[in-house]
Amino acid sequence: MILTDTHCHLYLEQFDKDLAEVLNRASETGIKHIFLPAIDWSSIEAMDKLNHSEIVFYKMAGIHPCSVEENLPINTGKIFECCNSADFVAVGETGLDYYWSTDFIAEQKKSLRIHCDVARQTGKPIVLHNRDSTSDLLDIIEQEQDGRLTGVWHCFTGNVDEGKRALDLGLQLGVGGVATFKNGGVDKVLRDLPLTSMILETDAPYLTPTPYRGKRNEPAYIQLIADKLSKIKNLSIGEIAEITTANAFKLFQIRS
Repeated sequence: MILTDTHCHLYLEQFDKDLAEVLNRASETGIKHIFLPAIDWSSIEAMDKLNHSEIVFYKMAGIHPCSVEENLPINTGKIFECCNSADFVAVGETGLDYYWSTDFIAEQKKSLRIHCDVARQTGKPIVLHNRDSTSDLLDIIEQEQDGRLTGVWHCFTGNVDEGKRALDLGLQLGVGGVATFKNGGVDKVLRDLPLTSMILETDAPYLTPTPYRGKRNEPAYIQLIADKLSKIKNLSIGEIAEITTANAFKLFQIRS
């Protein structure tokens, strides 16, 4: 069984003290592929230090919406240069976040459109952060979609109609720890959306799944998310692993 974590911030300081052990646990769980979204430019340098004999790492480049303020003006040329390279498989993470601050909404929207343009030009998928901004996010993706945009709604927490709209716009749905939360409601929504448009993610060190909620998240916990999705879809965890890994490989254009 091969599991794939399509969204993990392993390069952050939360893993400095025990990174080797974290990676070994991931490998023992069956994880062979980990995708690394950027938060800002420092993320990329930190990504390059990651290595493990049994795990392949995939880099992304972009500016997180909560990092926009510190990175103005957005260096469009640098984002394009990175994402146009074979070393990077996706653009992001980008998106909108109205939870932490509403002071730079216009700048966040401009940054998102810049990332969309880079994604179209490079043919790479876009990885979208969304917190309390669903309507604006999907409106912008609809405006920017010219048939070339692909991507993922990272940490999907929408309702069925929002999920279907995202799928119609060419997006996959990132299923993470929130799906395991008792009163999160995401599990009920996922029942009515197609597994063929879902990929697994941890967002480690954040959004730790049940029963470890409140503690640091790590890639090995992807198995808990896969197990939850297997119960939602009435399939074996092996089938979930196979389908979601295939979905991820297709989205990120990875040759198996």
